Amino acid sequence: MNYSVFEVFRIGIGPSSSHTVGPMSAMGSFIAELRNRKLEHHVERVVVELYGSLALTGVGHATDFAVISGLLGATPEDADPQILAERVGEVRRTKRLLFGGFREIAFSPETDLLFLRDRMLSEHPNGMTVEAFDELGASLYRNTYFSIGGGAVLDKTALIASRRTDEVPHRPVRYGFSTAGELLALCQRYNLSIADIVWRNEFAYQDEAATRSRLLKVWDVMNTCLQRGLTTEGILPGGLRVKRRAPALYRQACDVAGKLTPDFRAMDMVSAFAIAVNEENAAGGRVVTAPTNGSAGVIPAVLAYYIRFCDAASDSDIRDDHIITFLLTAAGIGMLYKKNASISAAEMGCQGEIGVSCSMAAAGLAAVMGATAQQVENAAEIGMEHNLGMTCDPIGGLVQVPCIERNSMGAMKAINAARLAMMDDGGHLVSLDAVIETMRQTGHDLQSKYKETSLGGLAATVVYC
Repeated sequence: MNYSVFEVFRIGIGPSSSHTVGPMSAMGSFIAELRNRKLEHHVERVVVELYGSLALTGVGHATDFAVISGLLGATPEDADPQILAERVGEVRRTKRLLFGGFREIAFSPETDLLFLRDRMLSEHPNGMTVEAFDELGASLYRNTYFSIGGGAVLDKTALIASRRTDEVPHRPVRYGFSTAGELLALCQRYNLSIADIVWRNEFAYQDEAATRSRLLKVWDVMNTCLQRGLTTEGILPGGLRVKRRAPALYRQACDVAGKLTPDFRAMDMVSAFAIAVNEENAAGGRVVTAPTNGSAGVIPAVLAYYIRFCDAASDSDIRDDHIITFLLTAAGIGMLYKKNASISAAEMGCQGEIGVSCSMAAAGLAAVMGATAQQVENAAEIGMEHNLGMTCDPIGGLVQVPCIERNSMGAMKAINAARLAMMDDGGHLVSLDAVIETMRQTGHDLQSKYKETSLGGLAATVVYC
């Protein structure tokens, strides 16, 4: 299966790609199918059932908010979080919902949005079933959807087909690849970089100008989120009373004459950048999956580090080229994880989020620093190798502790991985393909309580009120 860059980088809202962006998109797919069947004007009631990880951590991940938003017709890329909060609040108060933005129906979150915490669908841990009824209570349409990671959603039929690659239609890209080995072979054969390969393949989805514009929009949303997080004070929602730290961290990093020495300024800035993004994500702000919301701070932090501390380009067009190279390279690596493992924490644990984003960021940084394709692949491998086995155990089901700090750690590891790779010629014992397969096997071996259920790890041992 071939992926677009914009299946790796999706613009949406926090706090979770799998639990917020995905369910919102699933509701949109359900509404679209009702319209295709010309049934939308007969709907009088909708019932949504959430299973597995969606049910266990759904409230903390704002899945209820996402479902109601999606039923209102909101889409992740275009939604205004503040306006949505007001509209969802109105639904909770009135028990009425403007279904799809065009038909008012009764909707009670207490009876029509069910968290089935003791049930998990066999196909995937992030399952949900949606059913619409007419005025007599007869079922009009029912379907089951799965949020498979990074905001991507498939219904049951499509998910099963996706696991049989011969049943999935392939987009005819110019340089198809399924493994890192194939990707490196293409680079060598055609004397192209990883970014070049991904760039040319993207033209199967849209033309050059649109691709460039969309990539720069991705960075603009990332950077806007980062800057907003650096200046917004307060307490994060959800009940843990987690204080936003990014503004204070940033002020301290800027104060080189203060307690922190100039030697640590870049490192402190990176922490502030990563934490800023994920505090915004935790607050339900506008973010980019990179490749998930829970790991959304790693890539922007490393790219901001490059722009501020490494990039000497004064010409904005040249700088834009560097940003595009970084994002294309990172996306190419992300595609390999989506193809050969998973970026869903409900399947892989946090190695599928922070581990993958660290790997992607390391590759992107190495690329803009002038690394060869072999060194870029090595950087990506190092980035994942030292995140293997990381559990996903959010306290209270919230994407806050330990999730926010993990983005800082992931960004630091990515920078170190890129530097280590560039200090060698690209030769190494463990290949990226081998480490992706190891991650996949490790994820399958992890007990379910360590995979975004909040039933184990820190979520079980830390008592909070």
